[in-house]
Amino acid sequence: MTLVNTKIEGSRRFDTLDEWLRWQEGLHFTSIELGLDRCMSVAEKMSLLNPDYTVVSIAGTNGKGSSANMLCSILANAGYKNGCYTSPHLLRYNERICINGRQVSDEELCESFKRIDQARGDISLTYFEFGTLAAFDIFQRAGIDIGILEVGLGGRLDAVNCLDADVALITTIDMDHENWLGDTRELIGREKAGIMRKAKPAVSAERNPPDTLMNYANEIGADFYQAGQAYQYEMTTGGMWNWQDNKLSYKNMPLPSLHNKQQVSNAAGVLKVLSLLADKFPVTRSDIIQGLQEFYLTGRFQIIPDKAQMIIDVAHNRQAAELLVNNLKNLSVKGKTHIIVGMLKDKNRKAIFEMLQQVADCWHIVSLDGSRGADAETLNQDLFALQITDNISLYAHVSLALDHVRDIVGPEDRILITGSFLTVGAAIKHLNLHI
Repeated sequence: MTLVNTKIEGSRRFDTLDEWLRWQEGLHFTSIELGLDRCMSVAEKMSLLNPDYTVVSIAGTNGKGSSANMLCSILANAGYKNGCYTSPHLLRYNERICINGRQVSDEELCESFKRIDQARGDISLTYFEFGTLAAFDIFQRAGIDIGILEVGLGGRLDAVNCLDADVALITTIDMDHENWLGDTRELIGREKAGIMRKAKPAVSAERNPPDTLMNYANEIGADFYQAGQAYQYEMTTGGMWNWQDNKLSYKNMPLPSLHNKQQVSNAAGVLKVLSLLADKFPVTRSDIIQGLQEFYLTGRFQIIPDKAQMIIDVAHNRQAAELLVNNLKNLSVKGKTHIIVGMLKDKNRKAIFEMLQQVADCWHIVSLDGSRGADAETLNQDLFALQITDNISLYAHVSLALDHVRDIVGPEDRILITGSFLTVGAAIKHLNLHI
């Protein structure tokens, strides 16, 4: 398709969302560049830095998207108009920006991009910065009560951190994006701690976070609340769980996911955030129960009805792969486990393979499109480096792997599709699933 654009008040306009997004991908000299100066400058020009709505920022290695969506589900049931900004998307860019669970339209995004483009002047913005500013802009115009913002990468220098968080939530911390965030859990924790603010509450949803979280909270004077200390939660019989802090107690709560136990940890952190917001945004037990029961996030240990048991999970780092493997072990099958996996070049692929080999019987390695996607031969070499040499097949596309595996499996086998949002997104599209 030919790009069509016209000059309007000194700004560039495109006719479709796809055209805007393709242009944004090439606007900045690199796809990822951490730093707040560019985004802050444009946000200031657009009067976005002091929003009327309450801001909850969420950072962490895993669990950010689940926590954000869970929080929005409960708040919506309580009657509060909320905006939710998450990334990346699986199928449609519009998934990134939602108001009360509704994805914003192409038209809303295009109009926001136009306003951002007019305001930025000669400031170069990354693809992610454009999207973050669009979320700020759309939320402000929608008159939301509370905005839930998922950090894209790290925290301290991520575009989301342009806004001061009224409450910061940090989920789990593990090794990922080491080239940008550091090669130890402590260094990564320090980057994620950057979303905390002086005299504002910050919640760690991890029982044993790196010391850098509390150290930074003490350094800037943030109010720090740690799982296992400031609040408690435990599984009970009958597939239920209990939660309490110094003010509230909830017993026999429903699981947010039947087969993914990590979601209880995410839900517990969400309940602490709600406890801290209770004066301004009170919610009832009924709101919480309904929100947890309605919570649903595609691609997080999602079981798909098919010829054989099929599971899709976006696990794209070591910790996520470990959680995935633990969930798989709790959901045993009699037959073989076929793993369809594609990954990005900048991931610690060997660490993920080391986890997955605990449950893998057959490997189906796929190439991913795009400049960041690793090809199947590269992944095959990673497996060889781990002395995994048997039952490996290579494919040019996820669709080819899916068609082949679905043809050869029996009803007692299992198909796992994992390794990246791109892998899972391609599978969802090929299977024609509705999300």
